[in-house]
Amino acid sequence: MSDSRPAPGAEDLLRDLAPRVLGTLVRRHGRFEDCEDAVQEAVLAATAQWPGEGVPGNPRGWLTTVAARRLADQARSDLARREREAATAAEVAPGEVPDTDDTLLLLFLCCHPALTPASRTALTLRAVGGLTTAEIAGAFLVPEATTAARISRAKQRVRAAGGTFAQPGGPELRERLPVVLHVLYLIFNEGYTATSGSRLDRPDLAHEAIRLTRAVHAQLPEDDEVTGLLALMLLTDARRTARTTPSGDLVPLAEQDRTAWDRALIEEGTALVETALAGPSLGPYVLQAAIAATHADAATAEETNWAQVYALYLILERIAPNPMVTLNRAIALAETEGPEAGLALLATLDGDPRTARHHRLLSVRAHLLEQTGDTRGAYDHYRRAAKATASRAEQRYLEARAARLSGRTSGGTPGPARTGRRR
Repeated sequence: MSDSRPAPGAEDLLRDLAPRVLGTLVRRHGRFEDCEDAVQEAVLAATAQWPGEGVPGNPRGWLTTVAARRLADQARSDLARREREAATAAEVAPGEVPDTDDTLLLLFLCCHPALTPASRTALTLRAVGGLTTAEIAGAFLVPEATTAARISRAKQRVRAAGGTFAQPGGPELRERLPVVLHVLYLIFNEGYTATSGSRLDRPDLAHEAIRLTRAVHAQLPEDDEVTGLLALMLLTDARRTARTTPSGDLVPLAEQDRTAWDRALIEEGTALVETALAGPSLGPYVLQAAIAATHADAATAEETNWAQVYALYLILERIAPNPMVTLNRAIALAETEGPEAGLALLATLDGDPRTARHHRLLSVRAHLLEQTGDTRGAYDHYRRAAKATASRAEQRYLEARAARLSGRTSGGTPGPARTGRRR
């Protein structure tokens, strides 16, 4: 029996093509929910057929044809013909499918004003980003069942509201833009550090987020937050190749080979940051991009201007309060005032249900405890953090940190506490 799963290359291709095919169908037929179901069925048909028959010469045309037939079959309720056509789907000539990419328009449709902000984001991550319900739940820090219900309700409300597949303009575009940017931000984050799986990152998602953000920036080049988000993505993605070892293990920022960072992306991102900082106001994405630029500007970890990083996080926390911002401010505070100061700030997050058991809070606390010389506490928190994350790459890193301390937790002499400033 042959494996029904597509080869890795085909799987990546399907993830890339699905939102584009969905955009084409919604443009032609409307009926977002029905179109999404048809595309999912076409992807399943490809999963079954391509391993044995090979990827067709025009895979997008193949998927579009099969999905369109599914829509027609659904309208006619002709189940027999539906099964027959799915089994005999033929490759179509490239000219029959318009060579346009409707993904950006699909992005704005998913951010329909009839939806709540959380539902817009969840729907877009599902339809445009290709994330699973579990991955979206991880990005939102909410239960998977809650996310599934949001996506289902969102599709129903778009259909009930009669959402049209057209680029919004004027006030409507401005109304949807913050949600669009937040969605792109979450897609990029999932691509840069995956919430689950064996790999630390998912470059396909990160690159798609950058591509879409470039498209938004091309339409709104004067918007500082759009510019800031694009800069943030480029400056962050510039570190990708240095973040893992050849075997896929995580390399923390302080230990990365900075000569391996992508200088072209850093130069482009830095120029965008400078443009955005010259604007009339500082938004969350501009501030985060400025922080990323500060890290990129340091030739070594020791040369990082942590005082500037701390000040930027302090401003960011005031205009966009978020427990993860506070956590990052604690890291910067520890670098300027010592680990005890960082630990004191981390303690303010213990009562926040969004982060109290989050692996990031546990791992940062472990790192700072290790610096104070509390080897036992550091070991326990590294172990707890490893159990709290679904990313196997992060698990391996955290378990390795704990293992390194295991021989020093049973009566051994811990290393000296680090209380001085880091320059």
